[in-house]
Amino acid sequence: FKNCKKYKGEIKMIVALNNKCNLNKEEFKDYLQNLSSVTTPSQLILCPTYLNLSAVNIQNVKLGSQNVGTNGMGAYTGEVSAEQLKTYNVEYCIIGHSERRQYQKESNEDVHKKIMKLFENEIKPILCIGETLEERQNGQFKEVLKEELLTAIDGLSEEQKNNMIVAYEPVWSIGTGVIPTSQEIEDVFNFIKTILPSTKILYGGSANEENIDTLKQIELIDGYLLGGLSLKIEKLKIFLEKLN
Repeated sequence: FKNCKKYKGEIKMIVALNNKCNLNKEEFKDYLQNLSSVTTPSQLILCPTYLNLSAVNIQNVKLGSQNVGTNGMGAYTGEVSAEQLKTYNVEYCIIGHSERRQYQKESNEDVHKKIMKLFENEIKPILCIGETLEERQNGQFKEVLKEELLTAIDGLSEEQKNNMIVAYEPVWSIGTGVIPTSQEIEDVFNFIKTILPSTKILYGGSANEENIDTLKQIELIDGYLLGGLSLKIEKLKIFLEKLN
């Protein structure tokens, strides 16, 4: 990521597109055709469902996965290993998204195991961290974020820490249209930097074409993790145009 932030005096951002559990086979073909027309100086990382990984054949995106198994290849029915992802030219992988922590009951220890497997196979993790509304309101959110971070990076080298990405997604903001204030985001990003001073940090959680004018004023943000907006190509184009 040495040249990810600035080049020729311009800002180059990381924009990860999390399709979540959306787009069937035919819909994804149309989606790829539309996405291939998107031009931006930002680094796009497309994270489709497992089923759609092999269909990605466009040049303007890097390929990412939405998840990975905690084990290698073997007798683990229903799992997908980092070794398998690597053979599909996957370069990035979302880890610890709040929806997986909530619905699949993923623990911080699970997240750590997955990160180790990814690095063993030279895939860069996109580690998601974030607090619930209750944790934000009762003042525990920094403790929650610290535990998520420290457990995830336990045993990693400095080089590995620098080659991963952290995505801050306040759980109470995802899909709600409500975002933290600029000061709240800056406060969290500065806190993350005390633990991972050289790691790229993305913002996620209801970032869209309407609030990007405000968000892009926050200099600490290295990019964005987009969910619902990733599916809406025309609105995504507006978002990217405003971002750059």
